[in-house]
Parts: sequence; C-alpha cells; structure tokens
Amino acid sequence: MKVINLGETNSVLNNFVAQLRDKTIQKNRLLFRHNMERVGQVFAVEISKSLRYSPKEVTTPLGTATVPTCDDKIVVSTILRAGLPFLKGIMDIFDDAEAAFVATFRKYYKGDEFEMKVEYATQPGVEGKVLILADALLATGQSMEITLDRLCEEGRPSHIHLACPIASVYAVEYLQKRYSSDDVTLWTAAIDEELTGHSYIVPGLGDAGDLAFGDKL
Repeated sequence: MKVINLGETNSVLNNFVAQLRDKTIQKNRLLFRHNMERVGQVFAVEISKSLRYSPKEVTTPLGTATVPTCDDKIVVSTILRAGLPFLKGIMDIFDDAEAAFVATFRKYYKGDEFEMKVEYATQPGVEGKVLILADALLATGQSMEITLDRLCEEGRPSHIHLACPIASVYAVEYLQKRYSSDDVTLWTAAIDEELTGHSYIVPGLGDAGDLAFGDKL
C-alpha cells in the first residue's frame, strides 16, 4: 500500500486542515462542514492525477478540440455519518461517480475493548471500478478495514483509494500490514503520533461527526 501525505507539500489544503483542527473555528458547524468539503475537493483533484485518460473530441462553437478525459468508472463511498461532508467534496469533483454508504460503528465492551460492526450498507457494484473510500478520521484503521471488506464482497475494484484528512501512525501501520498490494493507496493530509486509550487521535480534531452534525445521544 502506497501512503501519500498531502500535508507534507505546502498548499492551501493545510489552511483548510488548520481550520478543521482549531477548537474555536470548528465551533461554527457550517464552516466545519464546508472545510471538510474543500478538503475533499483537493483530495479528489490529487487522486484524479492517478487515473486513466484518453483523448476525446469536443465540439466547440468554433470548431473541434481534443481533450484527454478520464476513462475510469468511479465509486465514492463513506462511513456514516462523519464522512458525509468529505464525500460531498469529492463528488463535487467526480460528478459522474456512483456513491456507496456504510454505517460502521464501535460496539464497546468492558473497559476500552470494542469491535467494529457494520449496521447498514448500500452500494453499486465495484468490480473493475476505481473505489474511493473516504472517512473524516483514521484512528485505528479497523472501521476502514471492515467497511472496505464489506464493499468488496461482490467484486474487486481496479484500484482502491483510502482517503482521510487526519490519520494516526497506528492506523497507517495497521492498514499497511493489512493491504500490502500496489492496488491500494492511502491519502491523508496529516499523520498524528498519539492515540488515546479510547482510540481518539491526538492532537486530531475531536469528534468529526459531532462537529459536523451535533451531539448524538
């Protein structure tokens, strides 16, 4: 699995991530969602550079132009609910993409022990298509793993792009062991060193779902 940290290159993306992290700015729920969407748009443009293209003729009012356009069929998926604004940003760029939605959650037991469970999933086929699995945060990597396994039950994508604005070192290493092939790429904008006993990323940004949509019962 190839890991690409877009935050290592100076760009406006880092401005958006800084606002996502800022405990004062992120209180503005609308702006938080908007920043997630903008991060998704940047990720989509970067991912688009790895896709397959071929020249196509386009008729203009004055003649014909040849433009290289994308040949890949794309499925964009997210994990409910925190990943929804991020998914919207990606689909604003890949406007012809299909979408998949998976509800994956942590079922806690005594202490800090938990396991990941899929409660709901709806998706198109992914066989031979480019699959982009987008989530707001990548803490342990287990939710990404179980969601990806669910999406790929009925077929194998031509390439899998895992996308998350902020990841932990633990999750990156976990997924590298789980997906060692060259047809999986992990995209992130920051890799944080610390993970708490409750599996929260430090410094991270907090609970992305709550910040985007409000506290949950």
